[in-house]
Amino acid sequence: MNFFRNLFGGGTSSADLKARVAEGAFLVDVRTPAEYAEGHVPGSVNIPLDRVPFQLHQFRNKKHIIVFCRSGNRSGMAKSLLQANGIAPVTNGGSWQQVKRRLS
Repeated sequence: MNFFRNLFGGGTSSADLKARVAEGAFLVDVRTPAEYAEGHVPGSVNIPLDRVPFQLHQFRNKKHIIVFCRSGNRSGMAKSLLQANGIAPVTNGGSWQQVKRRLS
């Protein structure tokens, strides 16, 4: 069960998420630009999942990265992709609404 919780973003508490953001975490919404335009987490950047492999330079040398999407599925894939390219630490925040709610 912990595997799925970590994969889909349920394993990070609100306090942990807030602390990482306070320390300057890079907030990345991996949904499409159209989805992002409909609503997003303030301070986040939009790098769609299909563009992540071409934007790895934006993720390098970050103290912490929090990825999220609509459900946690695409952000789980983004987390795996980033880690496979030696980029860490990465947290799957789950859905953008969960991240926004946890940061409020």
